[in-house]
Amino acid sequence: MNIPISAKKIDVKNATVDFFEDKDYYYFDTSLTAAPEPMVNALAGLKLLDKSKKLVMINHKIPMGLFPKIEDCFDFKIEEFEDFVKITFSKKVEECIDINFDTNCKG
Repeated sequence: MNIPISAKKIDVKNATVDFFEDKDYYYFDTSLTAAPEPMVNALAGLKLLDKSKKLVMINHKIPMGLFPKIEDCFDFKIEEFEDFVKITFSKKVEECIDINFDTNCKG
């Protein structure tokens, strides 16, 4: 994934991959990880969002199990490439009370 040069590495609670931040976006790449890490990291990243920033996820496939869990609070745009997918998330509503942001794997 091409992270903009202006993006700086940040610490994100419960993340298992590196996260980066610039003025408008947070970024993370789970394209080399296996389940449940993409879901764990997506949920950790979504907790960072407010209406002013978006979250970019790079993964090896579309995380279909994630979308029903977050669709009431977040919009997402999917771009498919030959070797990866890019999902850009944005927050629809300020408070998301119906989402379980628990990123601990129970399975």
